[in-house]
Amino acid sequence: MPRMPVHKPALTLSEMNAFLEDVFPEVMGQGANMVVEEVGYGTCRIRLKFRPKQLRPGGTISGPTMMLLADFAAYVAVLSALGKVPLAVTTNLNINFLKKPKARDLIAECRLFKIGKRLCVGEAQIISDGEEELVAHATATYSVPPDRGVSADRLSPAP
Repeated sequence: MPRMPVHKPALTLSEMNAFLEDVFPEVMGQGANMVVEEVGYGTCRIRLKFRPKQLRPGGTISGPTMMLLADFAAYVAVLSALGKVPLAVTTNLNINFLKKPKARDLIAECRLFKIGKRLCVGEAQIISDGEEELVAHATATYSVPPDRGVSADRLSPAP
């Protein structure tokens, strides 16, 4: 599988968290249950802290909860590659539910495999904390506004 060029992330972990707290206080503010644990160029690791209200009948974490995590992880991955682009929006999200997740934290690892001028495409792999087997796999496409203010050198391959 081809590997992405090596770049530094556009935002450090602390810059990412500060930006997300500013633009999405309902998701990242005090008492929120999303935690950005790692960022790299076009990659991230997000933890969704378990809360009983995420459960659906049968004692499994609901599909909409996993979709939220996958979409948020894709957004963070886009920001990690392009910087502060609050108006990047989801144009497509496809998710496959693979295994019943346990009632515990969920972890999404996301990577972009296309970082373009207008679109970013990536995948999120979701596991239950402490497990190795995927509970869900998602692909996402984000539309990026043309006036995002990112220098062209961030989009070109590394020498």
